[in-house]
Amino acid sequence: MREMPAPHPDAPTVLLLHGWTATADLNWFAVYEMLGRHYRVIALDHRGHGRGIRTRKPFRLADCADDAAALMNELGIEKVIPVGYSMGGPIALLMWKRHRELVDGLVLCATAASFAHSRAERMAFLGLTGMSALARLTPAATRANITEKVFLRRKTARWGSWAVSQIELHDWRMVLEAGHAIGSFSALDWVGQIDVPTSHVVTLRDPVVPVHRQLDLFAAIPDARASRIDGQHDAIVVHAPRMADLIIDAIRSVTERRS
Repeated sequence: MREMPAPHPDAPTVLLLHGWTATADLNWFAVYEMLGRHYRVIALDHRGHGRGIRTRKPFRLADCADDAAALMNELGIEKVIPVGYSMGGPIALLMWKRHRELVDGLVLCATAASFAHSRAERMAFLGLTGMSALARLTPAATRANITEKVFLRRKTARWGSWAVSQIELHDWRMVLEAGHAIGSFSALDWVGQIDVPTSHVVTLRDPVVPVHRQLDLFAAIPDARASRIDGQHDAIVVHAPRMADLIIDAIRSVTERRS
């Protein structure tokens, strides 16, 4: 867990929820400082990611939402604004659904209410189930060796050593199961019931979460507000100053409508 103290007694608390295959620090490092000037900031690694919880249970997004709520209770936080990026969006939505009393509002970035609509997309996510099952049967030392040879060496050319060290912490069985969980997730039946102020940051050139799905989520939530950035799925890093400004504006919009 990472925490930045509130800059003043009345500052809202925001909970940063990271995307798939990232960690809290990988996802949010470029905006921590700017967000911390305005809010109490808390970020955690989700199950199987980074230093997140390890368990033999199958990965469920609902469990991640429960983990986040349990952390808030442990810290004595009564109200929080979850800020969900990519996979963090469904986790934020599930926090509202399962722990409504904690959620003061929502900020959703580069995310959707459902991620796999076409048969090809569903089959791609389904394939992760078989890969995760294989990972369950593979000894830990072998998994580490595969991770090094297949994944990390390709990343090292583009990523710094710190980023690679974050990825090395993953439990890849759980990360693969997380991918399947994302592909199976749908909030389409209930997202229209959300009754807290909600803001969206839409990444307009996103090849991972197509813009039409981001806008479908925005349109489905009553009285939601949206801002847009001309960026791809990595805008949180590549366009960090602009993204930080948009997230701060989104949180401000939530707090103003809440009061």
